[in-house]
Amino acid sequence: MSLVWRFQAFDALSVAELYAVLRLRSEVFVVEQNCVFLDMDNSDAQAMHLMGHTGKMGEAKGELVAYARCFGPGVKYAEASIGRVITASQARAGGLGHVLMREAVRALQAHWGPQPIRIGAQARLQAFYEQHGFVREGEPYIEDGIPHIEMLRPPTREEHT
Repeated sequence: MSLVWRFQAFDALSVAELYAVLRLRSEVFVVEQNCVFLDMDNSDAQAMHLMGHTGKMGEAKGELVAYARCFGPGVKYAEASIGRVITASQARAGGLGHVLMREAVRALQAHWGPQPIRIGAQARLQAFYEQHGFVREGEPYIEDGIPHIEMLRPPTREEHT
């Protein structure tokens, strides 16, 4: 699947882009995962939004199928962070989640520089995030009725050069 990636500040999102983001987050986090929580947490305006659309560069944007919200250090945690990591159910085959995480780390570091990245991950996805260099820190906790863990990804040597 060919994706076009966009990394934009909240104020640069069009109404249609914002609607697509909020719809995808609701489809997966609220409906699919059957979790009642307030997704619009007043943090979107402080984030950079990574969006993966189907299509090719130069064409009209297709469907939003991958998304992550990225923050600089000092917003969600002392470190930079990635959250609301999501892929559309119809696009999950073929490792799109791994492509999304690689792109999120790359975009975050291109914007704020190489640095540690902290996440609050659903505990069931620990092994997935470990494949991207994240290491579990601390004990599991419950957030919105779902077990979570904090994980930290130190920058690699290659990222410092």
